[in-house]
Amino acid sequence: MSFIELGLSDQIVRAVTEQGYTTPTPIQKQAIPAVLSGGDLLAGAQTGTGKTAGFTLPILQRLSNGANAPQSNLTRRSIRTLILTPTRELAAQVEESVRTYGKYLHLTSGVIFGGVGINPQIKLLKHGVDILVATPGRLLDHMQQGTVSLDKIEILVLDEADRMLDMGFIHDIKKVLAKLPPKRQNLLFSATFSDEIKILADKLLNNPAMIEVARRNSTVEIIAQKVHPVDRDKKHPLLAHLIKANNWKQVLVFTRTKHGANKLVEQLARDEITSMAIHGNKSQSARTKALAEFKDGSLQVLIATDIAARGIDIDQLPHVVNYDLPNVPEDYVHRIGRTGRAGATGEAVSLVCVDEFKLLADIEKLIKRQLPKEFIEGFEPDPHAKAQPIQLRSFQGNPRGGSGGGGNSNRPPRSGQGQGAGGQRPQQRDGNSPHRTSVKPAVKQSTPRRSGGRGGA
Repeated sequence: MSFIELGLSDQIVRAVTEQGYTTPTPIQKQAIPAVLSGGDLLAGAQTGTGKTAGFTLPILQRLSNGANAPQSNLTRRSIRTLILTPTRELAAQVEESVRTYGKYLHLTSGVIFGGVGINPQIKLLKHGVDILVATPGRLLDHMQQGTVSLDKIEILVLDEADRMLDMGFIHDIKKVLAKLPPKRQNLLFSATFSDEIKILADKLLNNPAMIEVARRNSTVEIIAQKVHPVDRDKKHPLLAHLIKANNWKQVLVFTRTKHGANKLVEQLARDEITSMAIHGNKSQSARTKALAEFKDGSLQVLIATDIAARGIDIDQLPHVVNYDLPNVPEDYVHRIGRTGRAGATGEAVSLVCVDEFKLLADIEKLIKRQLPKEFIEGFEPDPHAKAQPIQLRSFQGNPRGGSGGGGNSNRPPRSGQGQGAGGQRPQQRDGNSPHRTSVKPAVKQSTPRRSGGRGGA
């Protein structure tokens, strides 16, 4: 089956083909016709399945062919599609897809986040765009200031809805929903169908089509998974050894905390291994730079906390390393799913010390398989080592606070004082500069700066 056969226009197929895609993925084969039909959709799809194109392509088709389709790039716009995402990296990725696939259409798009100045966003929204991608918190800021109008919304997308609920955005989402036209198309995408997702879907969706292309919490079979047992103080030397001995050129490394990520960057630098960290305390410019250099291959190692990595989309990422096992087993599945994409093989390595044996057991229970253990000569762990408690963040106060980071599933809502992997206070939520485009494929972003508002993820 081709993209043309799915009912997409020549202009959209031309843009898709230019990106090297000729055959739709399973989620795209099912989602594109469902969205084109105009009905609501509940889709279960993990990152890396092609789900973003699964909804952006048919949305572009509908907006460009509908009764309200703009006839030129100069037309003043009302926002007709709203796409909500949990993090700025994911929102940037989604909006980039909209621009890429819509480059031959008379449609415009924009993206808004917290953590940057609000005035450029006000200017963007005043002129109007056809498709707006936003994080919930910053969108609410604009709603409260009266700088955004949502009364012409025809299509609403909740992307990675499970992660948005985990991050405490449910109240924000409800406030947004209350301001939307009752007659609209609703598309909900989630990696898992938890009870909370089912409750949200029941309230939001009207007789939806249902698609599930990846079973809940299933791992990609082509990913080679292994565990290297090691003492906690030997993890850094072992990682450096693996990178050098195997000549790894592009490695995504996950740490449990922001401090751990920063410390590992310093340690690897002493081993003459180039690395950068991305997490909630990094500025927008620093995170953008790190992601760009990692994607183009000039940066050997990218060290990330879980939420900070949500926008990383690299088709042929060969190596993922769990320097620290995640506190929640579902996050292991999300992490390793960043390799082995687009038919490529991938390798996921976990460095596990005695403190993490319980976390490892929980992961193996979730994925219903025992991970093979491989001892590396010279790094064998002390069999008599005693486990020490893993220091987890404390959770206090308003469950709505601090939703700019962390966000592991089934984890207690974090407070404004939460300081875990990517966690931060509401006033420090990550952001991204707004940009607007029509035919042009790239627009420079403005210099990020701290916003006085509450912001978005």
